[in-house]
Amino acid sequence: MTDTAEQNTDRETEQTEQTEQEAEGSARERLRDRRVAAHRRARRTLSRAGWQGTIGERLALLTEAAPEAYDLDEPADVYGTRIVAALERRVATLLGTEAAAFFPTGTMAQQVALRCWAGRTGDPTVALHPLSHPEVHERNAFSQVSGLRPVRVGSGPRLPTAAEIRDFEEPFGALMLELPLRDAGFVLPTWEELTEVVEAARERDAVVHFDGARLWECTDHFGRPLEEIASLADSVYVSFYKSVDGFGGAALAGPNTLVEEAKTWRHRYGGTVFQQFPTVLSALIGLDRELPRLPEYVRHARVVAEALREGFAAAGVPWARVHPEVPHTHEFQVWLPYAPEVVAEAAVRQGEETSVMLFPDAWDAKGPGLACTEVTVRAAGLEWTADDVRAAVRDFADRLPDTA
Repeated sequence: MTDTAEQNTDRETEQTEQTEQEAEGSARERLRDRRVAAHRRARRTLSRAGWQGTIGERLALLTEAAPEAYDLDEPADVYGTRIVAALERRVATLLGTEAAAFFPTGTMAQQVALRCWAGRTGDPTVALHPLSHPEVHERNAFSQVSGLRPVRVGSGPRLPTAAEIRDFEEPFGALMLELPLRDAGFVLPTWEELTEVVEAARERDAVVHFDGARLWECTDHFGRPLEEIASLADSVYVSFYKSVDGFGGAALAGPNTLVEEAKTWRHRYGGTVFQQFPTVLSALIGLDRELPRLPEYVRHARVVAEALREGFAAAGVPWARVHPEVPHTHEFQVWLPYAPEVVAEAAVRQGEETSVMLFPDAWDAKGPGLACTEVTVRAAGLEWTADDVRAAVRDFADRLPDTA
């Protein structure tokens, strides 16, 4: 074959691959759109997150609930005053810390916290689990933006152990623990394991920072109030939309001196926004409405998880897994031995044809012929009995192909 012929063949191959990739991308987008539409129309589902609503629905939340959450006759905030400061005081009280600072995003809050600690310890090295949010979802923000040096400690779908902290081969100035560890299945250590890990970090003269985006939902598992959990760490970040259904935003809580320094860096990072009262109002509403209900969601998630396991076993689905078997929070994973597009299609068809949406979230590939999705139980899920879940699993399984 001549060089020209080889070049033509290579171009044709590249064009074919590009066309196939574009077709696959379009198919995924169509399936996603169907999934979102089916979930919105579903008569029954385990979770209806506020962020999935329309703009009108979100604004209606403020109209309905804001007067109960805050005095609307007070002047609006300006660069972090008034209602923003009120939310910061509320968070500090809930977590038992000296102070708290509101941030537009958790990514910003944690970078600021850890660079402040790096300045104080003289060590920019941050030890964290390989599945931690900054390592998986933030495009190397620690190193690219904040001059931090992340090192990975621990492995597998669990938090690092005290032995792994003590035996780590190099110094670090801060240990970041994500509670719960979302990408491992929303898992938590036991209270004893957590306290031992913190003690091991202290032995190494390291500060401890909790990535507590979902810390609000950890009290039932630990059997401890929020302030006791937060007291183990030197600083804590919490989110206002992941658990309590706010519009967005986050808070960094800790000692007064750290929080005041963090506010300076917040300004430098562009996070001191002129007015944020809609987001802050939604956070206050969420703390009033959702925070007290989270333990109930967690307990019912365990009922749902057990019924899912029983349902898949009765349906004869091979190697179906719920992880963890007993959920640590109101969120957990379901693993099935199919390609993601196969189970996603079955989930969407169930929603479209029966108005029951058992699995409204996306399915991801976790290996050849292995798919995983996340399940969340919120207020809508409290209406489901174990029998309801088993019946929905049976109907879902009927839409899956035979793997034999």
